[in-house]
Amino acid sequence: MSTELLMVLENIEREKGISRKVLIESVEAALVSAAKKVLHDKDKDVEVKIDVESGKIRIYSDGKEIVSNEFGRIAAQTAKQVIFQKIREAERDVIFNEFHQKSDSITSGTVYRFEKGALLVDLGKTEGMLPKREMSPRDNYRQGDTIRAYILEVNKTAKGPQIILSRSHPGFVKRLFELEVPEIADGVVEIRSVSREPGDRTKIAVWSKNEKIDCVGACVGIRGSRVKGVVKELQGEKIDIVRWSDIVEEFVQAALSPAEVSSVKILSSEEKKIEVIVGDDQLSLAIGKNGQNVRLASKLTGWSIDIRSKKELAKEKLESQMTAESSASGDGQAGGQTPIESIEGIGPKTAAAMAAAGYKTLADLKKASPKDLLSVKGVGEKTLEKILKAIEKNKEAE
Repeated sequence: MSTELLMVLENIEREKGISRKVLIESVEAALVSAAKKVLHDKDKDVEVKIDVESGKIRIYSDGKEIVSNEFGRIAAQTAKQVIFQKIREAERDVIFNEFHQKSDSITSGTVYRFEKGALLVDLGKTEGMLPKREMSPRDNYRQGDTIRAYILEVNKTAKGPQIILSRSHPGFVKRLFELEVPEIADGVVEIRSVSREPGDRTKIAVWSKNEKIDCVGACVGIRGSRVKGVVKELQGEKIDIVRWSDIVEEFVQAALSPAEVSSVKILSSEEKKIEVIVGDDQLSLAIGKNGQNVRLASKLTGWSIDIRSKKELAKEKLESQMTAESSASGDGQAGGQTPIESIEGIGPKTAAAMAAAGYKTLADLKKASPKDLLSVKGVGEKTLEKILKAIEKNKEAE
C-alpha cells in the first residue's frame, strides 16, 4: 500500500499537475474521518500522518499510535476515493481556468444536443451552452453542425465549469472583425464602439492609429472581401462601418450613414442631446425602418439624436416669426392676436396664403368680410365656417 500510494501520487503530480503536498493533506484529512468511524468515537482527538519518504500511514489517538487491520483496509479505500475526487476537481479547475482566460473571445465546437430551446455545444474538454436569448434570429443549426460563438460567461458549478456562449452579443461582431482584419488584430486599427440589433443590422465605429491606414477601407477589404467574411458568419446581417471621431458632430453624422446629413447642432452637452437636420428626401433613410438607423446611431455614439427635415424646420421658423410679429403688436391672444394657424382647419399653406393677403391674426380676420376671406387661395366654405366660429368664440371670451 505504501509504495503503491507514493507511485500513484507521483504519477498524478506529473500528469495532472496536482501538487503531491495537496494530495497528501487531502488524504490525511479524509483518513481522520475514517479513523474516527473505526474507533467508534467521533469526538476523539485523532491525527493521521503519511510519511512522504516511505508512504507509510500512521494513526494517532491522544498521542498514541494505533495499529488496526480494519483501519488498513479503510485507509486504502479512502485514499483511492480522495485521489479520484481530487483528480476530477483538478481537471475541472484546469478547464475552468482555460475557458475563463478565453472569456470575451470566440471559440468553436460541434452542436450535439438541443435542450429547452438552447444548443449544447461540444467544446472538446467540456460543453458550452448557447441559450435561445443569445442566438441571432438568423441562426439555424442542426446536430453535428460546426458552430462559432462568443464566450460570454464562465461559471463554477458543482457539476463543473458552465460555459455560456453567445452569437447575439456585440462582442461577437468585434472578435469576428479581429479574425478577418489583420490591422485590428495588430492594434493599428481599433473598434471604438459597436451597436447591434442581432439578425438585422450592426454599426461599428473604427479608428486608425496610423494616418496612412484607412480604418474603414481596412475593415471592408478589397472588393468587400473582409466584411463579407463577417457577414457570412452572421448569416447575412447588414453591417455599417463608420469612422470614429472625437468631434461629436462629425461622429454623429457618420453614424447616421447611409443617410446624408445637412447640419448638426448640439442641444445639450450635459444631457448628450443633439439635433440633426436632413433633406426631406433623406428623412426616412436617416430614421430607418421602425427607427432602427437612428436608434443604432444613438447607441453607437452615446448621444440622443433628434432628426428633423428642412421642411419641418422651415415650418417652425414661419410659426415662430408669426408669433413674434403678433407679440410685437402689443396685444395678447385675449385681444384678438391669436395666430391664424392655431385655428382648426387652417394648415401651413393656407396660413401662408392668408398672411400674404394681410391676415395674420384673429384680429385681422375680424375686420374682413366673408367675401374677402373667400377670395384667399385655399379658403373655402368649410374653412370660412371654422374661421367665423373662432371669431365668435373669441368675442364671447372677451
